[in-house]
Amino acid sequence: MARSSAHSASVLHDIHQRQRADGPAAMLGIGTANPTNCVLQDQFADWFFRVTKSEHLAELKAKTKKICDKSGITKRYFYHTEEIISGHPELIDGALPTLRPSSQRRQQQRAIADWGRPAAGITHLVVATNSGASEPGADLRLAGLLGLRPTVRRTLLYLHGCSAGLVALRVAKDIAENNRGARVLVACAQAELLLFCPPDESRLDVVIAMTLFSDGAGAVIVGADPASSPMAMERPIFHMVSASQTTLPGTDQAVVMNLRENGLLDSHLSVEVPTLVQGSINKCLADTLAPLGLLNASDGGWNGLFWALHPGGHAILDSYEAALGLEPGKLAASRHVLSEYGNMMGATIIFVLDEIRRRRRRCHDDRKDCQWGVMSGLGPGLTIETIVLHVTDSQDEN
Repeated sequence: MARSSAHSASVLHDIHQRQRADGPAAMLGIGTANPTNCVLQDQFADWFFRVTKSEHLAELKAKTKKICDKSGITKRYFYHTEEIISGHPELIDGALPTLRPSSQRRQQQRAIADWGRPAAGITHLVVATNSGASEPGADLRLAGLLGLRPTVRRTLLYLHGCSAGLVALRVAKDIAENNRGARVLVACAQAELLLFCPPDESRLDVVIAMTLFSDGAGAVIVGADPASSPMAMERPIFHMVSASQTTLPGTDQAVVMNLRENGLLDSHLSVEVPTLVQGSINKCLADTLAPLGLLNASDGGWNGLFWALHPGGHAILDSYEAALGLEPGKLAASRHVLSEYGNMMGATIIFVLDEIRRRRRRCHDDRKDCQWGVMSGLGPGLTIETIVLHVTDSQDEN
C-alpha cells in the first residue's frame, strides 16, 4: 500500500510538472481601440448640459467647467452620441423603465496582429468589463467575433472598476504559467453609457465621474515560454514577474459600483482616495518588491524602476508621485494617456503599457536604465493591484 501511494504521488507530481510552463508569463502582443465620437474636454460641460437638458443649472455647469479645466484631460472618446442619448430618454430620466442599452461594440484584432499568430492559437480568453452583467456575456460574443475555437476556456470579470485590467492580467499570468503552451487573450472594454446620468446638484461625485470617464478597449496576448522557431517567432514585451493585491482596511466604501434596478450603473468615488493612496502606497509597494530584492537604494530606489500606473485621475497620479518621491517624467506615459483619452477604467492600463513600449523604442537611454518596473492600479475596496514587470529588448527591431 505504501509503495502504491508513493507511486501515485510521483505520477501526480510528474503530470503536474508537465502541465506547467518553464518560464514566467509575458505579454506577447498589445492592441488598443477607441470609438470615433471625440469630445474635447474644454467643450464637455457645454455638450453634457445640453444633451441632458440641464442648462438651467448654470452654477453647476460653471463648476463642471472648472473641474474639466483642472482634470489634466484634453479629449475623450465615447460610444454614446447625442443621437443615442436623445433616443434613450431613460438615460436622463431615472424614473423611466429601461431595457439596458447595449454597450457592446466590435473589438479589433490589433493585439492578435501584434502577436503575429492566428486567432486559432488562443487557448484561453479573459474578458473584463464594467459595462454590464449578463450571461451569456461579452466573452462568448467576443469569442464568436474573433473566430476562436469552441474549446477556448473563457473567464468573465465584471465590475472591477479601474483595476479590471490588472485583475485580468493577473488571472492570465496564473493561467499561462500553470498551463504549458497556453496563449491567453485578455480583453478589457469600457463603455460609459451605463454610467451616464444627468448632473445632480446633490451629487458632485457623479459630476466628477462624468468629467473623467471615457470609452476604450484594450487587449493583450499573454503566454509563457515564447516560441522561437522562424515560423512562429514570439517576442516578449513585458514579463510579469509577480502579482499581488492589497485591500486597505476600512475603505470598503471609498470606491463603490452597483447595478441599479433600471440596469444602469451607479458609482461612488470618495474624494479621500488620493489621500488614502498617498498614506499607504509606499508600504504596500515595499511589501511587494522587497522579497524580490528589487528595492535597492543604491540603484535609485523607486526612481530606478519604470512605472505603468493606472491614471485614475491627475490627483491619483500626484499622490503616487509625492508618496514615492518620483522624479518628473516617471509618470509621463500615464499622464499622456489620461490627457489623450481620459479614464477608460480597465482598458486604460493597456493604453499605458502600449505608450511605454512606444517611448522605449524611441529612447535608448531609458531602455538601458530601467529594465524592472511596477504596474499598479486601484479598484473597489479600496484595493491596490500590483504587478512587477521586467522589460525585454526583443521588441526593438519590430
